[in-house]
Amino acid sequence: MKDTINRIIKFRNDRDWNQFHMPANLSKAISIEAGELLEEFLWDEENYNKEHVLEELADVIVYCIHMADALNVDLEEIINIKMDKNELKYPIEKARGNSKKYTEL
Repeated sequence: MKDTINRIIKFRNDRDWNQFHMPANLSKAISIEAGELLEEFLWDEENYNKEHVLEELADVIVYCIHMADALNVDLEEIINIKMDKNELKYPIEKARGNSKKYTEL
């Protein structure tokens, strides 16, 4: 994954786009791309164009990588910190097979 992240950062840097990648702008971009991902399921949740879905998913992930870079944080570290919290909020014995929010378990 490190090679892929480095490729994403190099792509941005080679085009001098880092100047536009402030956290607020990246937050907007993530939200917009997530909306485009959701749009793929707008009228038909079962018969979607998988290629389009994967492209939009990749766009969301790329902007998330740029956000982590802009904030100078390690993706693996922040994901593991969040997973530690999730494991506490959603213990297996209460959450298994249940879609309720942790406050309702």
